[in-house]
Amino acid sequence: MSISMYQASIPVFVRALGNLSHVLGKAAAHAAQHKIDPGVLLAARLYPNMFPLSRQIQIATDMAKGAAARLAGVERPVHEDTEASFDEMQARIQKTIDFLNSITPAQVDGSEEKTITLTIGGTERQFAGQPYLLHFAIPNVFFHTATAYDILRHNGVELGKPDFIGAA
Repeated sequence: MSISMYQASIPVFVRALGNLSHVLGKAAAHAAQHKIDPGVLLAARLYPNMFPLSRQIQIATDMAKGAAARLAGVERPVHEDTEASFDEMQARIQKTIDFLNSITPAQVDGSEEKTITLTIGGTERQFAGQPYLLHFAIPNVFFHTATAYDILRHNGVELGKPDFIGAA
């Protein structure tokens, strides 16, 4: 049995972002319970040269919506990267999930060989659709969602692997 490009992308991104939303909800509750300014957590980093939590969330959503749009051949939604609260981050995640859910299997399936061109660090790179999805987009979404999880866990938010993985 084979897996389609749609099955390997949209549901995977929706689940990852839904789990990120859940983790962020636990962070908001933790901040409220412990009287921590949410801005402190949103600005938290694992290391000084790494992006803060807020940017990890922005990149995770950008990667998911960008991959979906490129594979489907539709316009990517633009978010201004101005979110400054848990509620605004949750809204960004939900807007991204809503966009992902608007993509149909017919738009993505068959994109295995589609040429995807990106500019990364000022250098143009080209990928075929399937390697772009499997070796670039999915790893990036999971890198940034895992880093967001790690930042929050490092800052005392009670999280466990099931929070990251989600319900089966």
